[in-house]
Amino acid sequence: MSELTDDFEYERRFFCREFPAEYDDGDAPTLIIQSYYVHADNYALRIRLTSHTLRVPMTADVNPMEVLDQHRERFTEAYVTVKGPSVGGTRYEVEREIDTRIAAELVKRGGVIIIKNRYSAWIAEDGWSIDVFGGGNAPLIVAEAERSSPVTNLTIPKFCITEITDQARFNNDGLAARPFGEWAGDFEAELATSGPHFQQYFGTNRMA
Repeated sequence: MSELTDDFEYERRFFCREFPAEYDDGDAPTLIIQSYYVHADNYALRIRLTSHTLRVPMTADVNPMEVLDQHRERFTEAYVTVKGPSVGGTRYEVEREIDTRIAAELVKRGGVIIIKNRYSAWIAEDGWSIDVFGGGNAPLIVAEAERSSPVTNLTIPKFCITEITDQARFNNDGLAARPFGEWAGDFEAELATSGPHFQQYFGTNRMA
C-alpha cells in the first residue's frame, strides 16, 4: 500500500462570459499550450509548455500547432503532470518540470492541443487564475480560486456566472476530449433553464 501524500490541489472553478478588463495589467498573460496522453475517467497525464512573453489573441481560429511552431523558442517552462479525479474541489496532482525541447515534441505527439491565456488576479483574500481559451474551446473563460487547503468561505466575483467545480466536462482533460465549442450552445440552454448554481457545502459564499 502506498503512503498518503500531500500531492493534492484544492480549487473552485467558475464559468464566465467575459474577462474583466481591469484584471489585464498590460503585461503578457501566461500563454499555455498543452496536450494529453491520458484523459479518461478524470485521470490525466498532461504535457504543458508556458510562455510569459507572448500575447496571442484567443479566437476560435487560432491554431495551437502553428503558434508552437512559430514561437517555440519563446516557451521557457515545461511540465509533465499527473492528475486523478476531482471530488468536491480536491484533486490529486503531481507536477515535474521537464526540458522545453522534449516537451514541445511530446505536445505535438499527444492528443488534441489546448491553447489558452492565463491571467492572475488578487480578488478579496484569494489569488485567482482566469483562463481564456482559444481554438476549439473558444469562447470559454474559466476563473479558478486555488488554495493549499479546501476552498471554503470564498468571495466570488460578480463576473463568475455559475460554479463548475465538479463538472468534469470543464476540466482541461475533459475539454481535450470534447472541446467547448461543440457544446457551448447546449450549455447555455441548460444555464437558461436551471439558472446559476453555487456549491453550498464549501462554507459561506460571499458575492463581490
